[in-house]
Amino acid sequence: MRIGVLNGGGDVPGLNPAIRGCVLRAMDFGWEVVGINEGWKGLIEGLTESLGISQVEDLMNKGGTILGTSRTSPYKVEKGVERCLQNIRKLKIEAIVAMGGEDTLGIANKLYKEHKMKVVGVPKTMDNDLSSTDYTFGFDTSVTLAMNALEVLKNTGKSHRRIMVLEVMGRHAGWVALFTAIGGGADWVLLPEEKADIDSMCKHLKRVYERKKIATVVVSEGIEVPGEKISKEKLDQFGHMLLKERGMGEGIARVIRDRLGVDTRVSVIGHMQRGGAPTLFDRMLGVRAGVKAVELIKEGKFGQMVSLRGTEMMGVSLEEAVGKLKTVSPEWIDFAHTLFK
Repeated sequence: MRIGVLNGGGDVPGLNPAIRGCVLRAMDFGWEVVGINEGWKGLIEGLTESLGISQVEDLMNKGGTILGTSRTSPYKVEKGVERCLQNIRKLKIEAIVAMGGEDTLGIANKLYKEHKMKVVGVPKTMDNDLSSTDYTFGFDTSVTLAMNALEVLKNTGKSHRRIMVLEVMGRHAGWVALFTAIGGGADWVLLPEEKADIDSMCKHLKRVYERKKIATVVVSEGIEVPGEKISKEKLDQFGHMLLKERGMGEGIARVIRDRLGVDTRVSVIGHMQRGGAPTLFDRMLGVRAGVKAVELIKEGKFGQMVSLRGTEMMGVSLEEAVGKLKTVSPEWIDFAHTLFK
């Protein structure tokens, strides 16, 4: 059997271990693995490379992805879907492992439903916002990096008697901001799931600053701002706003500075959250997901996604996994506010 492996969307730590898991498990079955470069774009254009033991044996500690990635959608490219199907036949690929988040796996699900593509999904996103799985790889590493950044900001903030704002990634789901704030001991957090209460935030930060001459705020880049207009020029192929245009952290820092009269600085960790060596958790989750994806192919369970439930890896419906985003619940928000004193 010949299987193809691709990853789309943003890169995250854990992708390389997942690719390694796919190849090593495929070897047990005597299968050949073809790496499809740059996500769905690679399948449209027929960009591939052979993947064997020599290509993957040293990948466990490597960030990024050796296959490259893109945010290309076959449904937004002229004859993109047709070219994908043609290249699958041309390359004699019998099944595909698609690693990605809501967009990449949404395409996988659509191709499975509309064209019976033999595809299995692997959940990869630093946002941890895919339903039907407890965690996605990339999340733990991104939060660890953001949490470390918050600790560094606390040092300089305390030295200069400042309020420090840290902007982290998170478009529709605030899991990264939430866990960074809780794990790093921040004094406030702003999430996409919760309407920003600027008055309460500033009152609380004033009390905190008067007590310890420093305060920290974690801001998710995707928080809602009333009246903001989104032009088409700022949207990617999946209709998502390019959040680099927004500067939410700077906006929040400006409000705090103006209201409290305290020197307030902002740092944007940005794409540093996507890089570096994966944490142990993401290495284990990634490689286990890669192995399980190949096992699902072996069992003929196409149209499924690998899922972590508790400590077990299992297959769940792609339709179920991409049907609804997993966002921060009110219970988690209440828990976070319990810690803000």
